[in-house]
Amino acid sequence: MATAQPGLWERHEVFEKNSIVLLIGALLVVAIGGLVEITPLFYLKSTIEKVEGVRPYTPLELAGRNIYVREGCYLCHSQMVRPMRDEVERYGHFSLAAESMYDHPFQWGSKRTGPDLARVGAKYSDQWHREHLRDPRAVVPASIMPAYAFLDRPLDAEAIADDLKANRALGVPYSDEMIALAAADLKAQLDPDGPAAADLQHRYPGAVIRDFGGEKGRVAEIDALVAYLQVLGTMVDFKIYEDKKNLR
Repeated sequence: MATAQPGLWERHEVFEKNSIVLLIGALLVVAIGGLVEITPLFYLKSTIEKVEGVRPYTPLELAGRNIYVREGCYLCHSQMVRPMRDEVERYGHFSLAAESMYDHPFQWGSKRTGPDLARVGAKYSDQWHREHLRDPRAVVPASIMPAYAFLDRPLDAEAIADDLKANRALGVPYSDEMIALAAADLKAQLDPDGPAAADLQHRYPGAVIRDFGGEKGRVAEIDALVAYLQVLGTMVDFKIYEDKKNLR
């Protein structure tokens, strides 16, 4: 009588009864899977697709971003619209990786006590943002956000050139000219009639130049933060993506 072929259990028995063999086998499987996923990345120059319109932050926007991080705004607000119907209908086009390519660290967030801010730029007026920061309940009665009236104080921008240098070390393409003129560009963005406005636009295409609701000749922390909020989600023209979608 012929011997029966060993069943699946008999073949797998060595792993079930020997924990060391099972551990080694699991490590081998994980290692092989990891190599298959990671190795191709070494042959790619970048894993982020370049998107037209995305540029480094201006010195004023970068200063505002530093305040945003300093005050822990990312603890209650995310900056990442997920590709789900309810999020796209509420916030707009889902987030692209390229939109965060110059964020160090990125501000995707992990909690939404407040709404997502990835597309908040140009959604509200400068005055709305200023009032919302000074007294959130004055414009949103149900808001639980703390007041940030103290941000209406002079902005300490002495180290803004160093901030640009640090970001360049992390891969942000700030040129020597941008770093040298960082302090001047910060003030120039608040003065649309100033002589440096055109040069600022040349260095930072698409940058919005206005007073952001502040006092002329005075640079406050709230000015920088509003400038940062107003640029979020505005660098990429998502109408192009919608037009391509409609043509399909």
